Amino acid sequence: MFELKKIVSAFLMPLPAMLMLGLFGLLILWFTRRKGLASFFISFAFLGIFLVSFQPVATSLLRPLEKAYPPYVPSGQTVDYVMVLGSGHVIDHAMPITSQLSRTALMRLNEGMRIHRLFPGSKLILSGYGGGTNISQARMMAKVALALGVNKNDILLLETAKDTWEEAFQAASVVGDDKLVIVTSASHMTRAMGEFHKVGLSPTAAPTNFLASNKIEQPWERYRPQAKYLEQTERYWHETLGKWWQELRTMAGEEEIATQ
Repeated sequence: MFELKKIVSAFLMPLPAMLMLGLFGLLILWFTRRKGLASFFISFAFLGIFLVSFQPVATSLLRPLEKAYPPYVPSGQTVDYVMVLGSGHVIDHAMPITSQLSRTALMRLNEGMRIHRLFPGSKLILSGYGGGTNISQARMMAKVALALGVNKNDILLLETAKDTWEEAFQAASVVGDDKLVIVTSASHMTRAMGEFHKVGLSPTAAPTNFLASNKIEQPWERYRPQAKYLEQTERYWHETLGKWWQELRTMAGEEEIATQ
């Protein structure tokens, strides 16, 4: 089920979807005489690629998601666990270890370590499965954390969690009633908090990896299509698909889906 979800969602991302529409238009143009229909699909694909890479569109979609939770500020209460949700890595020994984490994972880990250091005695929970490699995301983050000075005895690993639901489910058995802070991307925080609430936890949110800003003033930055704005649209659409899957899983019965 997990693999099917990932395959389907990959083809529903904005860029692959627009490219497939453009290809469909080209096939109509090459093999039929319906030039009007072909022109429609090709034009729609080009316009779509422009819009999803255009800052005013991308930022307006993603920014409300990222503003759902403010950056973490210590409240004076003790924190027992700081959990960093996984987000991709590669195994490439030609790179320094910090470069083997995805940019998103590295930013999440940095924020998690920052909060962990604010509360001596707290435990740093790192999660994530291998993703096709022989080293889990959790273990790779642990290697980076150790290299950056975190005490080995303060690190706990959840190495089999494939998605946010499994991360929340596994965290519940570790944390219990203790005080938990979860660290994930700002765009992902709303969905993550929902999953943790469903398993009976009440964590404090610590969003990071903010991407969408409406403070860009230079017109050459704001109004020309760029890959970084395409990434913002993809993040928005990824979270939208995740929310729909969350609702579908709830209707089907969470316990049944979780055991598959």
